[in-house]
Amino acid sequence: MTERTKEKIRLLKQEFRANMNGMASASMRDAGIAYRVNFGIELPRLKTIAKEFEPDHELAQELWKEDVRESKIVATLLQPVETFYPEIADIWAESINTAEMAGMASVNLFQHLPYALEKAFQWMASDQLYVQVCGYHTIIHLMRRGDLSDRLAEELVDHALCTMSWPSNPFLLRDIAWKALRQFAGLSESRAREVVIAMQDAGFDRTAELRPYLEYLEGEE
Repeated sequence: MTERTKEKIRLLKQEFRANMNGMASASMRDAGIAYRVNFGIELPRLKTIAKEFEPDHELAQELWKEDVRESKIVATLLQPVETFYPEIADIWAESINTAEMAGMASVNLFQHLPYALEKAFQWMASDQLYVQVCGYHTIIHLMRRGDLSDRLAEELVDHALCTMSWPSNPFLLRDIAWKALRQFAGLSESRAREVVIAMQDAGFDRTAELRPYLEYLEGEE
């Protein structure tokens, strides 16, 4: 690590301490959001702090290594897309262990990658919980900017329905899959109809726990 990067990290830590929110930190800890260090700083303030620094690959990589909530979030804001190669993206996704960080990394960085679509589908097929969550978050953000090809649309629907219908999957995973499915269905009337038909074919109308999802979309048609 260069001396310049060390100095930037020192300045960031000063900002973190100056803006610490003990009540928010304690609340997150009580809710099970675990980091070695959590200053409890609100996201708008973290974005303001990050804007004081130029995008910097070395700085972002060093910040991400720390088990400090604010360091990791700022890392997602300062990492240049151009030097964030696919293998690094995998390393970051596989190291995530909170729902909050999966969401932050996806919205701040992953969705902007030139290979974001490829990674989203790769991660959705992972056997690691938070990697899957990153995949679903990323595809949701991508769909807010445009539709999918028919092949990818079919793959997404299959992934989401499988995730939702597997009862042993954590609620977090089933919920983000449902959000992705709703985002897809909201692209157009024809996409919504595709999802309804796929849910019927998957037996959602015959399963008490799954029927409300189908009824929701049928009511939206």
